[in-house]
Amino acid sequence: MVLTPDELALFDHGLSLEENPRSACVAAMKFIQDRRGWVNDEAMEWLSVKLDMPLADLESVATFYSLIFRKPVGRHVILMCDSVSCWIMGCETVADHLRRRLGIDLGETTPDGLFTWLTIPCLGACDMAPAMMVDEVLCGPLTPELIDKVLDACVAADSL
Repeated sequence: MVLTPDELALFDHGLSLEENPRSACVAAMKFIQDRRGWVNDEAMEWLSVKLDMPLADLESVATFYSLIFRKPVGRHVILMCDSVSCWIMGCETVADHLRRRLGIDLGETTPDGLFTWLTIPCLGACDMAPAMMVDEVLCGPLTPELIDKVLDACVAADSL
C-alpha cells in the first residue's frame, strides 16, 4: 500500500481542490516523499492511475525536478549550491571539507544512512554564498566551522 487510510484521505482532499488532477503531480509526489522519504516505483504507478497520467509523463516530471527523490536518501539531505556565485565564493573549498567530514562524495549517502549529499543549481541565496540547505534549512555563508555545527546539530537531534 502506498498510503495509509488517513494519508489517503488527506491526499484525496488535496486532489479534490484541483481543477485538473494532473496539475497536482508535483505536489502529489512531494506528499508521498514527505511521508516515505522518496518516491518509489510502486508509488509512481499508483500516482499514474490516481492522476490519470501516463507513467512516462510522471517520470519526466520527477526527473526534471531535482527535489523529487526517486531512490532512497539519508535521514538528512544536504543540498549544496553549485551556482556561479557559490563557486566564486569558494564552494569547492567547503565541499572538500564536507567530503572529508562525511566520508562520501556528491550523490552518495553515508553508510549509516544519516546524510545524503547532493548539488542543486541554485538556492536563490547568493547573498549567503557559498550556501547549502539541510532539511529545508538554508545555511551560509559556509565555513568549515558552520558545516560542522550544522552536521553536529543533525546528529544530536537524531540521538534524542
